[in-house]
Amino acid sequence: MSQNILITGAAGYMGGTCLAEFISRTSGPIKAANISGAVRSNEQVQSLSKLGVNVIQVDLSNETAVHEAVLRKQIDIIVHTTSSWDSQVASHLIKALGQRRKVSGKEAYFIQSSVTTLFAAEAGWPEHGEVRDTDALFEKQKQMEAPHPIRITNLFVTEEAKAQGVMSLIVPIPYVYGRGTGEWKKLSTPLPAFIRASIKHKTVYKFDKEGHMPAVHVSDLAALYALLIEKILQKEPIPVDEKGYYFAFAHRAPLWDVMQRIANALYSRGIVAEPKVQVWPSDDMAAEYLGFPRPFVRDMGTASGNMIAVNAYKLGWQPSWNQQKFLESIDDEVQAVQELDTIKPSLFDSLLKSS
Repeated sequence: MSQNILITGAAGYMGGTCLAEFISRTSGPIKAANISGAVRSNEQVQSLSKLGVNVIQVDLSNETAVHEAVLRKQIDIIVHTTSSWDSQVASHLIKALGQRRKVSGKEAYFIQSSVTTLFAAEAGWPEHGEVRDTDALFEKQKQMEAPHPIRITNLFVTEEAKAQGVMSLIVPIPYVYGRGTGEWKKLSTPLPAFIRASIKHKTVYKFDKEGHMPAVHVSDLAALYALLIEKILQKEPIPVDEKGYYFAFAHRAPLWDVMQRIANALYSRGIVAEPKVQVWPSDDMAAEYLGFPRPFVRDMGTASGNMIAVNAYKLGWQPSWNQQKFLESIDDEVQAVQELDTIKPSLFDSLLKSS
């Protein structure tokens, strides 16, 4: 019997790219599965319906609506690509999966998208040495006293999933770049924000401390999600629950080098007067220009961390993008923003309201 998979945020950057990756399969377990995508608007429903997948218009903050959608579509696996900081949305999805598991008697899985920045010393991680996704990350997060919305959600997902009899996996996502292949949103958030601000203010800025962020191309990220789904569908034993962390870390992004390449690209287009990078006068200004939450803007621009991805590579993940290929693509990233930047990204709206 075919398994039923739901991708939340299917009109988003990551969710849309994951959906495109899944439906592009011409053979294998994902090809045999039934794929559904959750979206917010009727316009998105119309756009995605032509792909030949089940499209569900649902407000994820509405527990009753989520419950009804999951049971009606008989969802067994959820790939949650939105709201890494919203434990309430995760709760609605996990509880619905738990009910579905009771009805079907089949195993149910919930894959939560998180962020790698959380595990950097600059973001409050208590250890300054290597942090592997095979470490006791769940237990260490439990011991931390300083609250963080994404850490709270990570812990909640693991505990609530276990309570509902659902197996959970958490994918901490780094600096994501590249053109999305979904039908709706084609741009990521971090890098386009820097490019957008540089174009608007005709100046390229960097932080006074260089970050060497973990990074991944969106196509490699989608390939990791597909790999996890394949392992689940084939009933292969993989780390789940407290041990189910998968750093989606392919290479480093040296941000000073990135900013210089942005300056070069904008200078060649006549957008900035000279290919020079300035230092942000203040974190307040950076948060305002970039549209990032003030409490987290410095972490998002300087955190490096010493994360080591183990679990994903053990499963056979093979990213096709490396640091050099990424740096050589910065001009393409600028071009993508100029071509595709038609709407304001809303990834951090909830955090901005609470900060």
